[in-house]
Amino acid sequence: MELTKVTALMKATALEVAILAGHLVLYPSGIVAERLSPAPTSARTPSGTSPKTSSKTSAEDPDPADTPTPTTITQGSGSRPVILLHGFVDNRSVFVLLRRSLTRNGRDCVESLNYSPLTCDLRAAAELLGRRVDEIRARTGHAEVDVVGHSLGGLIARYYVQRLGGDSRVRTLVMLGTPHAGTTVAPLADAHPLVRQMRPGSEVLRELAGPAPGCRTRFVSFWSDLDQVMVPVETACLDHPDLLVHNVRVSGIGHLALPVHPTVAAGVREALDAGGPVASGTREEGPGSTSVA
Repeated sequence: MELTKVTALMKATALEVAILAGHLVLYPSGIVAERLSPAPTSARTPSGTSPKTSSKTSAEDPDPADTPTPTTITQGSGSRPVILLHGFVDNRSVFVLLRRSLTRNGRDCVESLNYSPLTCDLRAAAELLGRRVDEIRARTGHAEVDVVGHSLGGLIARYYVQRLGGDSRVRTLVMLGTPHAGTTVAPLADAHPLVRQMRPGSEVLRELAGPAPGCRTRFVSFWSDLDQVMVPVETACLDHPDLLVHNVRVSGIGHLALPVHPTVAAGVREALDAGGPVASGTREEGPGSTSVA
């Protein structure tokens, strides 16, 4: 291996260790679900009353009576809401810096979703995401949201968009180090059902590889050439003939740094701000490249 590559890998590894140490300190603060943002005064139902908001803030299933319906959605004011979705055995604390970056740059509604660490099926987490999306749409008056998912979180959000009709509600889905084609890292972890669903050839990945005609969501996938959790690293590139995809290659950092590094945060903001409608049947082929070394 060339000296420059060894040096880059050593720097990335040192950064990963530092980030892990900091995240372990913050982790307890992210266990409890966050308090939901209040609805803006302009978010009203057609009758002129505020839409009903669920009082549940945890990963529990909401009461059916609290589930909003599309008929209550009107156009809200301000920027589209952003939902942040963490990865495997993690929680919302991983997004402390990214969230701050988004709010300081004009996103007035940024919320995180914790799914239970006991979740054994990616599909169940995708359904939970769908309920939160509908709740936020009803509360804010926005017909669409944006989603940013790290690692497994990106795969969960992608399942919601492709398989559960979420493409009518999610304008842009940004994924950070997501195993679109499966990862072979840590084979001993296969005892956990979610890990098995992230393996190449799993039933969930086969579902996602299937046809998705007319999918309206715009996908942006950030992948790092030094990501040691994505094996091989190219698995974090999304390649699907029916999807509107832009892959962004990041150099010089590892898996844990993706939701933390300021250069990636700037790329995420750019991806969300550029999330306008894309002509049907087109694909964004430009590979994109960001160096943080």
